[in-house]
Amino acid sequence: MSDERRSLLAEKTPFPDDLDERLRAQLTFLVEVDQLKTVLRQSPLAAADRRENDAEHSWHLAMMVVILAEHSDRPIDVGHTIQLVLLHDLVEIYAGDTPLYDSAAGAGQQEREVAAADELFDLLPPDQARRMRSLWDEFEERRTPEAKFAKAMDRLQPLLLNWMARGGTWRTPGITADDVRSRKAVIGEASSSLWRAGKRLIDEGEARGWSRSGVPRP
Repeated sequence: MSDERRSLLAEKTPFPDDLDERLRAQLTFLVEVDQLKTVLRQSPLAAADRRENDAEHSWHLAMMVVILAEHSDRPIDVGHTIQLVLLHDLVEIYAGDTPLYDSAAGAGQQEREVAAADELFDLLPPDQARRMRSLWDEFEERRTPEAKFAKAMDRLQPLLLNWMARGGTWRTPGITADDVRSRKAVIGEASSSLWRAGKRLIDEGEARGWSRSGVPRP
C-alpha cells in the first residue's frame, strides 16, 4: 500500500466539527463502506440482466444464513454467522473483486486483501476495529463452525445464480464442470446436505451443456 493517505468519501462532505469523536469515526467508516455497492462481481443476477455487486452478494448471503442454518452439520450461532458474511467482502472496496475462476487475478490476492483489511478497519474506533478484524480473520481461516458455514454460503450463492443463468460463470473459457466441483467442495465442510444439492445442480448443469465436461480419463 502506498504511503500516501487515501481520500475518504466522508471528506467530500465533512461532518460538523462538534460531532462526537467516536461517532465521527463510526459514520466515516459507514460512509466509506457504501463503496461496496460499486464493486461488481462476475455472477449474474437471477432477477435482472446484469451482474451483481458485492453489497447485493453480502445481503443475499445473510438471508441464506437465516434460511439455511438448519442444514449446518454442526450447531451455529446464526447472528454471529450473519456478521461474518456481511463483512467478509468489505476488503474488496480497496482490494477489488477476484473472480473465482481467474487464477492469474488470484496471484497476490491474500496480500492485497490483508492490506485492505488493515486500512479499512482502522477507520473504526480501536475496540471495533479489533472486533471487525477478528471476524474477518475468522472467516478467512474457517476455524469455527460459523466461519465454515459462512464460507459455504459464499460458494453456494453464486452456484444458485449460475444455475438460474443456465451456466453463467461456469462457461468461463478453460473451466470445466470438474473445476466447478473442486472450487465448490468447501460447501461440504459445513453441510453435507447442501453439498449434495450443490453437486446435483452442477451435475445437471453439465448434462444440459451449461458447463464443459472434463477430458475423459483413460
